[in-house]
Amino acid sequence: MKTIYDRLLAKESKLAVVGLGYVGLPIALEFAKKIKVVGFDINQARVDLMKQGIDPSNELDKSVFENSDITFTADIEDLRDVNFFIVAVPTPIDDSNLPDLKPLLGASKTVGKVLKKGDYVVFESTVYPGCTEEDCIPVLENESGLKFREDFKVGYSPERINPGDKQHTLQNVVKVVSGCDDESLEQVAKTYELVVGAGVHRASSIKVAEAAKIIENTQRDVNIALINELSIIFNRLGINTFDVLEAAGTKWNFLPFRPGLVGGHCIGVDPYYLTHKAQQAGYHSKVITSGRYVNDSMGFYIAKQTVKKILAKGKNIQNAKVLIMGATFKEDVSDIRNSKVIDIIKELHSFQVKVDLIDPHASSSEMEHEYGIGLTQSTNDYDAVIVAVNHKEYLNLTESDFQKMFNDDKGIFVDVKGIYKGKIKNIEYWSL
Repeated sequence: MKTIYDRLLAKESKLAVVGLGYVGLPIALEFAKKIKVVGFDINQARVDLMKQGIDPSNELDKSVFENSDITFTADIEDLRDVNFFIVAVPTPIDDSNLPDLKPLLGASKTVGKVLKKGDYVVFESTVYPGCTEEDCIPVLENESGLKFREDFKVGYSPERINPGDKQHTLQNVVKVVSGCDDESLEQVAKTYELVVGAGVHRASSIKVAEAAKIIENTQRDVNIALINELSIIFNRLGINTFDVLEAAGTKWNFLPFRPGLVGGHCIGVDPYYLTHKAQQAGYHSKVITSGRYVNDSMGFYIAKQTVKKILAKGKNIQNAKVLIMGATFKEDVSDIRNSKVIDIIKELHSFQVKVDLIDPHASSSEMEHEYGIGLTQSTNDYDAVIVAVNHKEYLNLTESDFQKMFNDDKGIFVDVKGIYKGKIKNIEYWSL
């Protein structure tokens, strides 16, 4: 009897990717070069764009869609003859920083409705250890009427897609895989080996794979929080943080983290999944929670420092105008989810400061819909300019370019990531 891997390879069975965002679409297209794929998303408008060879996330070129054996759909009926499902939907947090599993459980429900005997389901969404087995599998069983392990198999393979990163792609980053038993582990591993040239790492269990993913981002979060806290201390001591990091970085084992805003849908979110699960297990996380507090407060800190510097110039803060350059959660991407630039804007608004926002990658309508703040075209007559995101379009700007943006010679230039360090001589300059 043929295995699921053999059937996929022979194009006798189909693989479906449920959720076609930053994570799901690249995976679906990569598999579609080797096997038959159904790309499923509940957003019909996104599906229509993908049918035209357009990536709604602006990450992939049109050429990537060519020579792909893929059907894009928002119709659940197109999933009925699929035998291998990959679930790649977002796992956000709610307003209380608690895990919001609605998209994940909704996708599990969708898959459960079309699940058949012998099918495989692999989850890629970042979750806390135990979520796949405790939250998702019961939904699959309830919707399908089938029995886990006996009738269908489940695996977990955490995504490692880094938006905007053309170097660390799906093909050349080792993929962690897991299964519910030895057979499923092997089938899941062999299937992913079709598209991951760097190979796969077989985790000992689904929980181990879930935990591995969540600590990758938690580790980065805690390290960045330490540097952010150091930047606050050094600011009070009148020391430039980047000078300190440059000096300390001459030691071979010093880790090269930099201060900054920590947003997005990974580092700014995933640690909350882990602390939530730790709380359920009776442990109140201290280091991770403290790191989250520091990083979540950096937008407000940057705004307050800007206000202080405007006031120090003898200006009326209620008449002040500030330009913020960059709205996305990181450089050179269009993704605005969980952008901490919004915290800077909110805090400035609390002082009745007028704020304009520009970004060459973000969509003004999306910003308006998500945050109630649109983009502007104006780039002059400001008391302060904050470069919040170091998009490539900003890297070659000169001091003269910025001087034209101010309404007088008392302008404040805030360089969040320190990318203009040493280049600004005649404007009052501040960075983290």
